[in-house]
Amino acid sequence: MESTHLGWRALARRQWPLTCALLFFLGGELFSERGGWWQLFGAAVVCALAVLSPRRPFDAALAAATALVVTSVLLRLTDADPAVPAVAGLVISEAAAVMAIIAVVVRQAAPWRAAVGVVVLLAASASTHALRPDYWLREWAQYAPEVWQQLVGGGVLLALSLGTGLYFRARDRERATAVRAEVAAAQHAERMALARELHDVVAHYVTGIVVHAQAAQAVPAAAQEVLPIIVHSGNEALTAMRRLVGTLRGTEADAPAATSDLADDVRGVVAGSDQPVRLHLDLPVSVPPSLGRSVLRLVQESLTNSRKHAEGVSRVDVSVTVSDGQVRVVVADDGRERRSAPVGGSGGYGLVGMRERVELLGGRFAAGPRAGGGWEVRAELPVGG
Repeated sequence: MESTHLGWRALARRQWPLTCALLFFLGGELFSERGGWWQLFGAAVVCALAVLSPRRPFDAALAAATALVVTSVLLRLTDADPAVPAVAGLVISEAAAVMAIIAVVVRQAAPWRAAVGVVVLLAASASTHALRPDYWLREWAQYAPEVWQQLVGGGVLLALSLGTGLYFRARDRERATAVRAEVAAAQHAERMALARELHDVVAHYVTGIVVHAQAAQAVPAAAQEVLPIIVHSGNEALTAMRRLVGTLRGTEADAPAATSDLADDVRGVVAGSDQPVRLHLDLPVSVPPSLGRSVLRLVQESLTNSRKHAEGVSRVDVSVTVSDGQVRVVVADDGRERRSAPVGGSGGYGLVGMRERVELLGGRFAAGPRAGGGWEVRAELPVGG
């Protein structure tokens, strides 16, 4: 069976209003004078399936229908004292849970699965009227609702459930279309940026190599002067190509590898930086490797920026801590801004790339000069979510 892969935390954030409403209805039925334990147990099962239905909507619909039928048979066999029904033989909590499941299965399942799930739930709900002991016949026969009243009430609830599911299904479709359009636009912009990079940078260096090589061929005596220029242009072209390849692969070629121990990974990055680093680590909980890679990249790029763009650095403070569900990264140096351009250029990541990476992960990023001199980079990334 299919699964929407909705995480438990996301499910809790999405379903807590429904959970509170169903618990309220169940609590009222639990402390009422009518209704047996079998009926309350069955209602609790159907309510639990309604809360979990976004993970596997079609399975939840089939399981809820089975639970309604089984509960109805047990109530008939035990001849339990019936509870006041809301529609057909369903009590309020069961009716609300069935409505929620119908809405979810219509919203998320494939059309034919949605149709089967709704029909099965409707059949199971209708069977409760015939299988369960009749409350109105035993207690208030003169006030028993007519068949047309039951049909109208059930039809209204069904229309509300189907309308809700179809509305959110349309919204999801519109959102998916908008996302695809944004992705296509981003891909087009990225292709244009790569084309400009190839034309303005790589082609420039390659053209220089060709021109200087031709000059060396025309004037052999000038070869010793031209060869260093060719070597430099070749290295710059290779650097630009590596950056382009890293962009196309969705990762940087020199990105550090992350393991299950973020503390050791950070120590390794710091040790390889060849800078006077004072390291502070406070990692009381484990950090997922996917998040650890971003943390390591932030530390590595901040140290690289400090080495390239600052002069007179006597100390770099690197702090990586976890508290209140946030990974906090702080890299600060005491240097002054370099007056000349750094050797090898400014790199392919930079502050803009760091900010984009942090914001994509739902975090916060800040970078700028320190009050007492030097430069500081701060980032906060959520551990979960």
